[in-house]
Amino acid sequence: MGVPGATTQRQRRQRNDTRPWGPRHGVPSGARWASAYAGRVGAEPREIEVQLRALGIRQGGVLVAHTSFRAVRPVEGGPTGLIEALRAAIGPAGTLVMMSSTGNDDEPFDPKRTPASADLGVTADTFWRLPGVLRSNHPQAFAAAGPQAERITQDPVPLPPHIAESPIGRVHELDGQVLLLGVGHDANTTIHLAELFAGVAYGVPRHCTVVQDGRPVRLDYLENDHCCERFAQVDDWLRERGLQSEERVGNAHARLARARDVVSVALEHLADDPLVFLHPPSARCTECDEARRSVR
Repeated sequence: MGVPGATTQRQRRQRNDTRPWGPRHGVPSGARWASAYAGRVGAEPREIEVQLRALGIRQGGVLVAHTSFRAVRPVEGGPTGLIEALRAAIGPAGTLVMMSSTGNDDEPFDPKRTPASADLGVTADTFWRLPGVLRSNHPQAFAAAGPQAERITQDPVPLPPHIAESPIGRVHELDGQVLLLGVGHDANTTIHLAELFAGVAYGVPRHCTVVQDGRPVRLDYLENDHCCERFAQVDDWLRERGLQSEERVGNAHARLARARDVVSVALEHLADDPLVFLHPPSARCTECDEARRSVR
């Protein structure tokens, strides 16, 4: 985020599910993917819904979904069909949540027009554009649809992005579930919430741009950011306690856990080693080395 137009590590970790049929191959992303997928044969949304239910998604609950459409596909209706299946799985009383932040930290954010970062994938960029979906009014945006959507998206810009008073913090507060569909825990933003609850000592300089009194204003802050590859440890921590369910959904490997369980196991290990999620210096990881240098 310190480089003009750069994305955060959180966004770069999210698998870019626009490839290989994304803009570099002449097919537009976002809202126009529905027409691009017209006529393609794939799993029916109802089949995906049944698989999601078998995974353990709760009807009437809150679900934050990190998805790679590239991993799940083919699905009838493309990303819109996948979203249909997700919403059907949680039912009309459930609330679906997805990341929807911008990839450009130097441009003002317009929740009605600014695309979601390309690194979040086509499903996330399709979701916020659909009727009835609410979107945060700040660059660290999430989008949500369902009875709890306003509560999840209404807070002012959270800095750093995953404090308790943020969309991901609200999901935790509401005892929501975390779905990793075709992605791993390196895309799990709920672990950043655990880092903040633990009061980790690292924080690297970041910024975003908001509109105040009709003009763009740069906001500088410190973020608990790093490469996040070591978030993969959470897989074993959850599995050994039976707190994570895993199944095949479409063609993707899917993981499901309660947000509170993710935070709880992460906090236990952070208490033992506050730098457990950073690569050791010998790994020569640029992002983790930056975080280590910031320890205060």
